[in-house]
Amino acid sequence: MAKIHEIKAESRKDEGKGASRRLRRAEFVPAVVYGAGQPPESIQIFHNTILLAAKNEWFFSSVLDLNVDGKVQKVLVRDWQKHPFKQQMLHMDFLRINENEAVRVNVPLHFLNQEKSQAGKTSGVVISHNLTEVEVSCLPKDLPEFIELDLADLKPGEIIHLSQLSLPKGVEIPALHLGADHDIAVVTANTVKEEVEAAPAEGEAAAPADASKDAKK
Repeated sequence: MAKIHEIKAESRKDEGKGASRRLRRAEFVPAVVYGAGQPPESIQIFHNTILLAAKNEWFFSSVLDLNVDGKVQKVLVRDWQKHPFKQQMLHMDFLRINENEAVRVNVPLHFLNQEKSQAGKTSGVVISHNLTEVEVSCLPKDLPEFIELDLADLKPGEIIHLSQLSLPKGVEIPALHLGADHDIAVVTANTVKEEVEAAPAEGEAAAPADASKDAKK
């Protein structure tokens, strides 16, 4: 079961670009909460709260307890806007969820024991992580913060597909219901062949010189 992560916020009435600029100058992030058959709600969150939370991968992939003026709502981060070069979040969108309905969320993959595997210890083998996250479907209470993939037994030339991931109870990967073509590679361990330039055989280098001598005669 996922951990509980609470984000504190305040309701706001002022809207528009001017109001948003004033909020940012006051070190707040303007945000909107919507969904679950309820009207959208404009809120504001202290910027440092968002800045610290956004450093954790769970912020973007977990069900959050959004505490607005003391009232807690279960939400997912659905969209965000960052400043192009400043360490500043400009706007957030949160989606309310129904705890009795399945949600679809991109969950990070954690790769374990790669360096201990035969593939990891073999010279000339390149291990590629083709995916770093995977979309899962489950009830909010079953949503994992991440999925672990143990690579301890990975051998050169092997491929690990989506269907080989070990999922928590109640969690599934929607893509696998679309057919075998969607069972894509998550990890590959390919052997890279080095091209070695062949050295010239004995006497070959001298041949042009000898030919030039013959031409002068």
